[in-house]
Amino acid sequence: MTRVVAVHGIGKQTLGEETLRRQWLPALNDGLTRASSAARLAEPDMEIGFYGDLFRSEGEFLAVGDRPYTAADVDEGLEQDLLFAWWQSAADSDPSVVPPDADTLVSTPRSVQAALRALSGSRFFAGVALRAMVFDLKQVSCYLTDPDLRAKALARVVDRLGEDTRVVVAHSLGSVVAYETLCARPGHRVQALVTIGSPLGIENLILHRLQPAPLVLGGRPHGHWPGGDELVWTNLADAGDVVALVKDLRPAFGDRVRCAVVHNDAHAHDAVAYLTDKLCGQAIADGLA
Repeated sequence: MTRVVAVHGIGKQTLGEETLRRQWLPALNDGLTRASSAARLAEPDMEIGFYGDLFRSEGEFLAVGDRPYTAADVDEGLEQDLLFAWWQSAADSDPSVVPPDADTLVSTPRSVQAALRALSGSRFFAGVALRAMVFDLKQVSCYLTDPDLRAKALARVVDRLGEDTRVVVAHSLGSVVAYETLCARPGHRVQALVTIGSPLGIENLILHRLQPAPLVLGGRPHGHWPGGDELVWTNLADAGDVVALVKDLRPAFGDRVRCAVVHNDAHAHDAVAYLTDKLCGQAIADGLA
């Protein structure tokens, strides 16, 4: 009986369903405890909508699992635009990060190299290798622009949804996958969609690329509601989460989305930090009830 389906975010290509279950299940129960809920999840209650291996090259058994990307591999268009958006977001929340429009002595201050250098010195990307940063960009880009990969990722999550599924909790890029999955499954019985560290509200990079295509209301894109009237959508974002550039999803998806800012300390984008938060636990408890 799958009551909860969890959908992971970027950078999980070398993990798998069982690895993520061991990380997420205790965190989900900790969140329920913080919310003073009597509900508890056991292994049969939860499934992982895993799609990370779709980004892993076949035949490579290196520890990291991704090729040694450099700044030169960041493609023009979506990847560079998203990189610069991350840079601006990091500068907004971290005083140690020089903003993209700063008057510096660098000959090309808004170059890809400058962006990666600035981000590598930020609190958010501390300890993240350059090639991993570039690979994260490419995962977002590939999902949004490669129809075959997108269809395979969606199918993975669709296969996990059952008649007993009441909660979908999704992190980072996984929130895009989960949103599109629920939109593609009219009549689903999910009561609670919980998105954490989500990029869904980035209008010029993510929102207008969603499926189904957003409506245009008042000259601005407006996403579809991913369920029926009984669905409660809760979106949580840390103030310093660079990936969740837009913390408030209501302008993009309507006032029914419950949005809150949480505090994950140094782990701004970490899924476990989100899952153990009281507000996350309460949203999941409400869905299970």
